[in-house]
Amino acid sequence: MQRRMIRRIAGNFSRRLMEAELEKVEDERDRRGRRWPLATVLRTVVLSMLAGAKSLADMESLTANMTVAMKRRFGLQRRLPDTTARSVLCGLNPEPLVLRLHAVVRKAARRKAIKHDGLPFGVVSLDGKGTAIPAVDDWYAQRQSQQGGKLTGLVRTVTAVLTSSPARPLIDVTPLPARTHEVGWFQAAFEHLMAAYGSSDGFRLVTYDAGATSLHNADTVRRHGVHYLFGLKDTQPSLRREAERLLGSRPDSECDASSTDADGGVRRVYLTTVDPGLCGWDHLRTFVRVTHTSKDKQGKVEQTTRYFLSSLPQSRLRPKQWLLVIRRHWAVETTHQILDMAFKEDDKPWITSQPRGAAVLMMLRRIAYTLLTFFLNVTLRSDEHRAQPWKTLMRSIDIALLTATAEDLAGLREHPAPS
Repeated sequence: MQRRMIRRIAGNFSRRLMEAELEKVEDERDRRGRRWPLATVLRTVVLSMLAGAKSLADMESLTANMTVAMKRRFGLQRRLPDTTARSVLCGLNPEPLVLRLHAVVRKAARRKAIKHDGLPFGVVSLDGKGTAIPAVDDWYAQRQSQQGGKLTGLVRTVTAVLTSSPARPLIDVTPLPARTHEVGWFQAAFEHLMAAYGSSDGFRLVTYDAGATSLHNADTVRRHGVHYLFGLKDTQPSLRREAERLLGSRPDSECDASSTDADGGVRRVYLTTVDPGLCGWDHLRTFVRVTHTSKDKQGKVEQTTRYFLSSLPQSRLRPKQWLLVIRRHWAVETTHQILDMAFKEDDKPWITSQPRGAAVLMMLRRIAYTLLTFFLNVTLRSDEHRAQPWKTLMRSIDIALLTATAEDLAGLREHPAPS
């Protein structure tokens, strides 16, 4: 590996981990049992995730084999046992860790690392994600149906991704209580997002799929002065019928805008203004229809159609921007895919017997994701580096931690790690 990349990795992630201010997480352990500072444990777990570790055992191995120069850089004096880390993580409350994610995002905004590409304002997309473990409790893991006598609990979160930014940073996350579902939890998740960023004018539109579409949720969004774009399905039959009446018969030639995918598929958007007060939705202003036409491997033409409703007036965005907003909404699903494919969250959740510990790791994994996406999409300058797969970048971080010498890091600004 080139020394320049090693220095970038060491310099960037030591700074960014300090910006997370993990030392501010309250340590509720008895003082007599604190052999490892809490901030050191959390920082080491996140660093291990950045390097592609898939278990606490991988983390222990990494800390045992890191070079002395890198250990010093990241404030680690010796190997961190997996049993120690597990005990610490299972004793934590996951919710305060979200404040550390907020700190990372705010620091990125201050150094101008967050920009809105192709849109006149910020857009946040929310979606739910769950990870199955063989354990349940009354708060973090919802009991699922038992097949063959096997107990399964689902640890769930609602994720918020800034989809108007090219980096697609994950800016907020809330654990979804076992007793409820996404529609019921949307208000809490949205107000959590607004409490963190509402005063910054970082976004003016929030998007969600049809799973959260309800008048109550729409009222919540507008009460905070933000606009909504929700998916529209048969769960809102009156609105769906009206949208189909106004837009469903328009042919391809009458679309408001279109775009072509890399594989040749064509997406078209159709827009119409809605009369105020339709079906009791006083703030509803726009219906949107999006079609996607493509060919399968046998050359057969396939078309899917989706409908959306929004409080944003049609004139606030150009037709191509409406299509861009809707296409980018699915970036939140891409984020979840990265968490599953690169971080192996579903296959390797690190802790499976303690739902709270699993939830803590999900919070830390989202901090790691956001640090990594800023590095990949903002810090790295060349298109070649930005195009590399996540797994390749994580492997580069791993190699850097295992090989960097004092000579490699000479001259880098020191960032002492608080304990």
